[in-house]
Amino acid sequence: MAAGLAGYLEILRTRHAARLLTGTLVGRLPNATAAIAIVLFVRAEGGSYSLAGALAAVYGVANAIGQPVLGRLVDLYGQPRVQLPAALAAALAMTAFALTGAEPRALACPAVAAAGLFTPPLEGGLRALWPSVLRREGQVHTAYAMDAVAQEVMFTVGPLLVTLCVSLWSARAALIVLNVLGVLGALCVVLSPPSRAWRSAPREAHWLGALRSPGLLALLAAFLFVGVALGSITVASVPYADDHGGDAVYGWLMAALGLGALAGGTVYGARQWAGVPERRLRVLVALLAVCYLPFLLLPGAVAMVALTALAGVFLAPCIACAFVIVDRHAPAGTVTEAFSWLVTTFTVGASVGTGVAGPVVQAGGALWGFAVPGAAGGLSLLVLLATGRVLAAPAGGAVVAASSENDPNRAAEPRFSSGDRA
Repeated sequence: MAAGLAGYLEILRTRHAARLLTGTLVGRLPNATAAIAIVLFVRAEGGSYSLAGALAAVYGVANAIGQPVLGRLVDLYGQPRVQLPAALAAALAMTAFALTGAEPRALACPAVAAAGLFTPPLEGGLRALWPSVLRREGQVHTAYAMDAVAQEVMFTVGPLLVTLCVSLWSARAALIVLNVLGVLGALCVVLSPPSRAWRSAPREAHWLGALRSPGLLALLAAFLFVGVALGSITVASVPYADDHGGDAVYGWLMAALGLGALAGGTVYGARQWAGVPERRLRVLVALLAVCYLPFLLLPGAVAMVALTALAGVFLAPCIACAFVIVDRHAPAGTVTEAFSWLVTTFTVGASVGTGVAGPVVQAGGALWGFAVPGAAGGLSLLVLLATGRVLAAPAGGAVVAASSENDPNRAAEPRFSSGDRA
């Protein structure tokens, strides 16, 4: 374990690595906090929860559409020429929403939609950069795990930042401040030498882009259901908490899910794993699905918090393993788009899970609500088992990229399946 933690430190000490990771996390703050920031702002303006939810949904749908589109543009034109203008456009749109307010809706909806649509694909961009910053494949896999862990920290710290800004200033100020931070984070990334030098591998012109990879499609189908499971837990936990202690219990359940993922991702990334990642993902998803089943017992609050933490333990490793598989199956020249599709699919799945769990909980309470993540986890595993042959055949093998562009004295060295180069 100590050796694994030393691996994290080795990555962070690598030139540009800490800057890229920090800049990406800060740049993604507006996206990570958008839902809660929009809801708090609309309520502060005197709007209804229905309006707040509708605007948050508009943002989410627009973001799901924009990520793969912008990811493809990054692959075609490079990171600075796409990421920075997108970050500025998203920040300006959200600032316009903050200044004009939730009414009239004819202005609020387009502003929120534009903010979601132009959110820069920093997440996919960072994963495309790792192979050019870290020279060993094992380090890249560790970096993917560290990335998944950092996401859990961001999604924990982000809402706290929103509430802090609201308490110190106002909900309007929170929206503006977070989007200013987002632009600064994007600037930190796109002005770095790795981002400016990165070019996608030559790509075959095809309207499907990354989606022409059967292995990637299989992975996306599986992760749609992982997203459904996660989204449904957030809804099913509400009636359970109402019967076992109220809002405090709900907060503990959500915190336990994040803390479990944080712990699981840290341990997973702290060691090197033998075997192909596709087989490992099947095991991890199976464990994730099994851990959802005890929720149906509806135990006491303490036991339920422990079960939620246990389920969270396998979430971050699943995500980190999926990153490696995306890198293996993305067609040449589409790696940023491919990672963006994973983000979009997971987000859409979580939204579907939230939407499905609502009426299910209304009809059958927490028990039926917790049946949704169990069923979704099982479906995800079935997809992986049914597409095992497709997933076992990556779109392209590892390539050898001469690094003479950056260092004429360095010999050619094996690179990773994404085929991207600095």
